[in-house]
Amino acid sequence: MSALAASSQLLVAAAFVSIPVVRHRFGPAAKAAAVAELRRQDVRPEVLEENRLGFDAGGHETAAPVAVAAVMAVTAALNFAGADLAQALTWIFSSAVLLMNAVIVYSDLTAVKSVEAAFRRKGDQELARVRVAPFLQAAESAFPRWVRAQTYARNALVFGGSAIALAAVSLV
Repeated sequence: MSALAASSQLLVAAAFVSIPVVRHRFGPAAKAAAVAELRRQDVRPEVLEENRLGFDAGGHETAAPVAVAAVMAVTAALNFAGADLAQALTWIFSSAVLLMNAVIVYSDLTAVKSVEAAFRRKGDQELARVRVAPFLQAAESAFPRWVRAQTYARNALVFGGSAIALAAVSLV
């Protein structure tokens, strides 16, 4: 059962690594589309840089998913090795990943409201004028259609893989 838990954890790690890979590949196109939408809304595109907003795979957009992937890979290695600590770490980290992914999905579902609130909190008058729904839609349209399917698959892998890992270590 440790091998099943470990294999599931490696799939979860791969799912998390896919996030910055896709953003790195298509982030510049998403930014260009968002900039075009800002211009259409008569908002200076520089407002993005002035408020450190981007669509690339920089900063926490890479660090967080890569850190999750690394933790899952280490826990998987411990499960493959049959280490005593593996079961406890699986319970801790697979549970945390389940909760984190639920927050990510919720954030995706409420993106317009969240971004509107974030823009208001920035206190930038020009940023507050951005019509967020078309702005986000423009950025999203720059990603290939398969990215949406990949997002669904990634979420299924994260939820399912974490649940399988938890079940596998529970049956030991």
